[in-house]
Amino acid sequence: MASNNQDLPEATVQNVLEQDTLKWVFVGGKGGVGKTTCSSILGILLSQFRSSVLIISTDPAHNLSDAFQQRFTKSPTLVNGFSNLYAMEIDPTVEKEDSVSSDGMDDFLSDLTNAIPGIDEAMSFAEMLKLVQTMDYSVIVFDTAPTGHTLRLLQFPSTLEKGLAKVMSLKSRFGGVLSQMTRLLGVDEEFGEAAILGKLEGMKDIIEEVNRQFKDPDLTTFVCVCIPEFLSLYETERLVQELAKFEIDTHNIIINQVIFDEEVVESKLLKARMRMQQKYLDQFYMLYDDFNITKLPLLPQEVCGVEALKEFSHHFVTPYQPSLARGSVEELQNRVAALKEQLKDAEAELEKVQKGKQKI
Repeated sequence: MASNNQDLPEATVQNVLEQDTLKWVFVGGKGGVGKTTCSSILGILLSQFRSSVLIISTDPAHNLSDAFQQRFTKSPTLVNGFSNLYAMEIDPTVEKEDSVSSDGMDDFLSDLTNAIPGIDEAMSFAEMLKLVQTMDYSVIVFDTAPTGHTLRLLQFPSTLEKGLAKVMSLKSRFGGVLSQMTRLLGVDEEFGEAAILGKLEGMKDIIEEVNRQFKDPDLTTFVCVCIPEFLSLYETERLVQELAKFEIDTHNIIINQVIFDEEVVESKLLKARMRMQQKYLDQFYMLYDDFNITKLPLLPQEVCGVEALKEFSHHFVTPYQPSLARGSVEELQNRVAALKEQLKDAEAELEKVQKGKQKI
């Protein structure tokens, strides 16, 4: 196995950090595998290489504020302790207050959005990308929602293009009817058909440009985050297949919450988990032998706050090495000490129980 490892791609995210042409970095995977922690750390690491970095959370259940222990909003906010790292949390859904106040326009738009599934989210996403593109960040990291939502997010450019094509064909076939409808609804001319079509047409260019950028491996890459379990392996495979279908580059997988052999003392539960994990780790290496696979250790505590994120970040650039080698003198001494401690605790507990029985 060791000799095979020589041929494997580097087991870090260094390739992403050093690819200075990248403009968009998506981070995605199943819910609860540590995507937000990985996005935050990638943002921190990229800020050492780039002039300005923006992390955007598109997950409706935002965790970015929790990871950095700082409140973020839908406007980019400088992360405490940094001069070039910003974060923002957005919901990829249309916000009512942003739409035109006329009731007729709202009715018309809601009919339009019902006719084309997903176009409301897509329009909101397009508005957000328009905003982001004017901000001129060196690189943008997307902390995405769980897999299903992520794939919808990546479909938005094509959803909008299909929607626009549909609206344009409607215009050519029912142009006069649309004008009559807007007049019947009592909509002012400025909020009528022309305004709606103008708004959609205005997005066409930006959507085509973003679609082109997302499919360019020099500009966009997708980092898959997972844990060594069956459902996560299955979800990662689904994600990789879908990304290939969308022609979106992906060559990095981060496997989180790995239990390393040398860390295990004498817990049957941990040993069983470790054996199960190893089975799926082997499958990951078999399926993605041309990917950069980064393994992160399972920690006894959560990674929260800038200092904890910075400390954990070195595992992203240096393959994790357990502190002690199995069977070494030091490791055996540690195990003996731990067992003595367990014995002492058990004896104290036994004594307490015996005293309690005597009282009864």
